[in-house]
Order: sequence, then C-alpha cells, then structure tokens
Amino acid sequence: MARGLIIFPTYNEAENIERILPEVLSKSPELEALVIDDNSPDKTGDMVERMAQADPRIHLVRRPGKMGLGTAYVLGFKYALEHGYDYCFEMDADFSHPPDKVPEMIELLKDYDLVIGSRYSEGVSVVNWPMKRLLLSYFACMYARKVTGVPIRDLTAGFKAYRRETLAGIDLDKLKEDGYGFQIEIDFLIWRKGFRIKETPIVFTERRAGTSKMNKRIVRRAFFLVLRLRLARMFGRA
Repeated sequence: MARGLIIFPTYNEAENIERILPEVLSKSPELEALVIDDNSPDKTGDMVERMAQADPRIHLVRRPGKMGLGTAYVLGFKYALEHGYDYCFEMDADFSHPPDKVPEMIELLKDYDLVIGSRYSEGVSVVNWPMKRLLLSYFACMYARKVTGVPIRDLTAGFKAYRRETLAGIDLDKLKEDGYGFQIEIDFLIWRKGFRIKETPIVFTERRAGTSKMNKRIVRRAFFLVLRLRLARMFGRA
C-alpha cells in the first residue's frame, strides 16, 4: 500500500487542529499527518503531541519560533523523502482547503506528478474573501502566469499533492521564497523539469479570523520573483 503524508504548518491553530487531523486521516488508511509547529503561543504543539501519543499516524516537528511557510514545507518535503512516503500534500489546518477533495487528488496522482487544488481553474471559487483581496489574488496569478509562462491558473495555491518523484526531481534547497512567492517558485521549478501538472477545482473557504496575511511586502517580493523567474527562463538558468 502506498504511503501518503499531509503536511500542516501551524501557528496558533489549537482551535482547528483537533478537528482537521482526524477528519483528513479518515479519508484513507494510507495517510499520515506531519504538523510543523512554530512554537504557537496557544499550545498547538502540545495538543498535537498528545494526539500523536494516541495515534501513530500523527507526527510533530517543533520549531523555536515563526520561521515561515516556505521553510516549513521544505522541511516537510525532506521529511517525506527521508521516511519513504510515496506522496505528500500541502494543506492548511483551518479547513479553508476541503478535506473531501483529498481522495480525488490521491487518485489523480496516478496520472500526474503535481495535483493542485485550484481556486481559479473553473472561474473563481472563493468564499468569505473581501473583494479587494480576491481581485489582488486573481490578478496576481494572472500576472505570474503571463510573465513566467507557467500554464497554471492558480499559481499561489497552497493545497497541493506531490508524487515522491516530483520532489526528488527538484533541488529543494533552491526554494528561498516564503508565502505566496514560495508557491509560484516551486510550481515554476516543477514545470521547467517537465513534470505532469493537473489543476482540479476546489471551493476555497476562508475560515480564519483576523487580518489577511497579504501585505505590501509579500506583494512586492512576489512581483520581483516573477520577473526573476522570467529572466532565469530566458537565460536558461532554470
């Protein structure tokens, strides 16, 4: 039986983690979960540790503080490769990514190397976002697609499934970006390697209270990242 790992980077997710882990693991007996917690003040890590003691399919890595989404996923990917998993997922812990799509994405991995749960593959499927944030996200993806040439409609998607061979086939240490830029960067590297990519539509539902993670610094970094990727492609450096 194939083994799959779902990676959850967390920071203050105590409200959701007790529900999301059993929900996702119920989707397939071949699934396990890795929580990478950045020393959450709300004791998310302690909660996951107790759950892991009762369920060997749950694993925990603690980090000393907020070190960023990109580094968390790179750590998770290396963990998956080192521990012999056949595929792994990126997934948010707050139910914005629908757990019911996990079995379908696993099935698609039989024919594709990267499967993306896409908000924009069939129009726009986003719930509970302010219009300003939605337009910024949508047009940022359009800009990144046009400039880099990567034929993915949702280049900043954070709900993805990777075959083991896909992650082994790229240099994970080249991934230097964080947040939305990380998603664009890894998609670009996978596409340039010629791997098969599939977008499958999801309904993304924003469940997290508080302010958006999108800010001017993130937008600026992503803007210049896209230009750098374009130049790398033009000069054969990627």
